[in-house]
Amino acid sequence: MPDVYVARTLASSLDALSERGKAGAPLAGGTWIMRAPLRGEAFKTSYVALSKIAALKVIEVGDRSVEIGAGATHAALADALSGLSGLEALAEAAGASANPAVRGMATLGGNLSTCDFAAADLVPALLALDAEVELAGAGGVDRMGIEAFLELRSQLEPGRLLTKVVLPRRPQRSAHVRLPLRKAGDYPVAVVSLAVTLDAASRVATARIAVGSVEPVARRWRGLEAALIGRSLDPDAVAVLAKAHLADLTGRDDGVEAPGWYRVAVLPALVRRAAAALLATS
Repeated sequence: MPDVYVARTLASSLDALSERGKAGAPLAGGTWIMRAPLRGEAFKTSYVALSKIAALKVIEVGDRSVEIGAGATHAALADALSGLSGLEALAEAAGASANPAVRGMATLGGNLSTCDFAAADLVPALLALDAEVELAGAGGVDRMGIEAFLELRSQLEPGRLLTKVVLPRRPQRSAHVRLPLRKAGDYPVAVVSLAVTLDAASRVATARIAVGSVEPVARRWRGLEAALIGRSLDPDAVAVLAKAHLADLTGRDDGVEAPGWYRVAVLPALVRRAAAALLATS
């Protein structure tokens, strides 16, 4: 069995991770790590448990931003964001992912930091909401946009740890929809998160659309974002636009839920649902 060191402070966790190097890894909720044998993967030699670090679980809701500790669970995140205007996408993503048992254990940091988890619900929601992340290490704290973090997360050196996510609060509307094939708890075939602002004539002024579980890494759908600007947010019309931009995406075939072509084909219907849900928040 792997060795597990229980860190009590952020500083001690960073030291422990640095000492263990590539043979070690952080352990938060453990919902991904504990299933490693089912994926044919070996455990690390050592883990640094983060669950006793209270600072990593803090969620601070301010007038201009929301700061979320990387150790916050999906369940805690859904509760904290419930009813917050503009952040509906993340509240829904956290509250609808997996199943209640997993939501009570899985953490925000684990969801973001797991490079091989294409079906993570929180990632597209955070992309749509223009989140930033904070990384702590021996050199101090760095902040960067979530898109930059997704590009470099697999190359993070031991001793650097995702500690916080920061969300700007804007006069926007947002929504998150997912398509599981069977019952709650299945990994989704596809995920769409949408955040927009509307002008005085109820036309789209700004749009951020992110797609998850379709490709190996969630990303923004920039072609569709651009096509929406200046248009009415009619769900059927938005679905037609989405269909016209399906060539922007290439579905992955490495999951058991569905073939890649199907992941892409369902996106217009999900975009329609997202637009309808977004309009319902007004």
